[in-house]
Amino acid sequence: MQLSRRTLVLAGPAALVACAQPARRASHADHGPMYERLAAPGRIDRPQQAAQQNVFDSPAPKATRPGRWVARAPLPLPRSEMAWAVAMQGRMHLVGGYGEQRVDRPYHQVYDPKADAWSEAASLPLGANHVGVAVLGDRLYAIGGFVEQNRKPHAECFAWTAADNRWSRVAPLPQPCGSVACVAIGGRLHGIGGAVGDTFDAKRSLDWHLLYDPGADRWTRAAPLPTARDHVGAVVANGLVHVIGGRVDSFHTNSNLHHTWDPSADKWTARNPLPTARSGHGAVLVGTRIFVMGGEGTNRVFGQNEAYDIAGDRWEQFAPMATPRHGLGAAALGDAIHVAGGGPVMGGGIQSAVHEAFLPG
Repeated sequence: MQLSRRTLVLAGPAALVACAQPARRASHADHGPMYERLAAPGRIDRPQQAAQQNVFDSPAPKATRPGRWVARAPLPLPRSEMAWAVAMQGRMHLVGGYGEQRVDRPYHQVYDPKADAWSEAASLPLGANHVGVAVLGDRLYAIGGFVEQNRKPHAECFAWTAADNRWSRVAPLPQPCGSVACVAIGGRLHGIGGAVGDTFDAKRSLDWHLLYDPGADRWTRAAPLPTARDHVGAVVANGLVHVIGGRVDSFHTNSNLHHTWDPSADKWTARNPLPTARSGHGAVLVGTRIFVMGGEGTNRVFGQNEAYDIAGDRWEQFAPMATPRHGLGAAALGDAIHVAGGGPVMGGGIQSAVHEAFLPG
């Protein structure tokens, strides 16, 4: 039976207990098929093409303690192309994306790690994929997105509060844009990079760096990203914004660039590049490291889990993903990195309900 997207999913007892097996053996066997095609309804097993496209090798040196992956409660339904996830009040939020044979879903699903369970919050007013998300104060923001498959962006922006479980409109972007990387720092929301274009041939990456002031409800501009790109990873660490990897117009031209932005100088600085160039990956800060996992490239879906040591300006490889995916949601809850949904093969043709957590060594 196919689960409704309003179904509350609870974990099975033994299957979801942290296991000490090798990284690729986290299992969701007790939950049945975890995948679905965008073109046709009905759950399917992991496609053979996924194994053919998986890449695990990293050129970075191996970490002394590589950590491990464990299975957690799967999503209520297979999803992908949410474009990131966000942690808020100890829970992970996934907004928008592909699912149930559409690319403009308004889903808003919330994971509680204490209960190992998913629930549903108020849906987005405008369904879209590749929605930028960030938390500022007591608000979760949803910025832009595409209303067709990775194209035809919109400019609408919304804010949600847990207290009333309701979305409200805020000032729109200066122009329609999807796959905007969003972070919060200095009391402002930052929208960095992204892509425009109503067709695949016209799709282009942007270098913009926008600042949203919630008090004034308006967007202003800061120093642009040194190289235009989208589908990047972005986090705030030690007062700097890190923008890592991404694509220049297409995943055929992925980037390994890594820049930081200093708010005191409004200046970008190049850092040690990402060892594996990719886009559509997760980027999460845990302690003194930024972990980058998953992503896609030409006929590739990456399982690499590479971490950046902020103080040392160096990268190491940790245990690769148990289930490589791109267009996933990734967020830190406590000391664990939760990675949910995403595509197991290149492109958006197949979604997954897989949810696994990485426990650093």
